[in-house]
Amino acid sequence: MGNNGNENRTKEMNLWEKLYFPEILHGMGITLRAFFRPKFTRQYPEERWVPPPVFRGRPVLVVEDETGVERCVACGLCARVCPSLAIQVQAAETELDKERYPELFEINMLRCIFCGFCEEVCPEEAIIMSKDYELNFSDPKDAIYGKNRLLTPASQLSDRLAFLKQYR
Repeated sequence: MGNNGNENRTKEMNLWEKLYFPEILHGMGITLRAFFRPKFTRQYPEERWVPPPVFRGRPVLVVEDETGVERCVACGLCARVCPSLAIQVQAAETELDKERYPELFEINMLRCIFCGFCEEVCPEEAIIMSKDYELNFSDPKDAIYGKNRLLTPASQLSDRLAFLKQYR
């Protein structure tokens, strides 16, 4: 009485279904169809992959082209929101209009999971996920990117900045 008619939902299997032959044949059919499809292989590095606008590559800091001043105001939101604790920011005072700048800004690329949270939380659009996807390190110390490796002119990031403006 407590089942409300649910006892009729189970179907008895016949002998053919109990042996699982239809499912095995169905799986082999899928495998054979995939086996005879044409293959696609990219001849990397001669043939480069062009990432779509939504691709999140390595994070970079934006530098204004005209003034050469970085956009970051060292608020530290990116470091606080980073789930892998890959970002480290230390602020310092400046005489410019923005009053603060990051004296130290480091991202440990071995820890970075390329989630894009830092990009989303940044109030100044100072940290952007670029289209760079080629990262290799021979030493773990090489994976810690300081400001010298992170600073990128806004003109090189124009397509990504335009894409972000659509959704903000």
